[in-house]
Amino acid sequence: MSNDEDEYAELNEGRNRRMKIIAWVVIVALILVGGGATVLALLVPGA
Repeated sequence: MSNDEDEYAELNEGRNRRMKIIAWVVIVALILVGGGATVLALLVPGA
């Protein structure tokens, strides 16, 4: 039974690492897109 727990622990570590990477990518993308929209709104007066 401990063998199964070890396998699940390894899977959880990999999943946690993947989730952190995805979260950071999403945060950076939101900042870049939001920043780009802000700059565009400042440059284009009618937008």
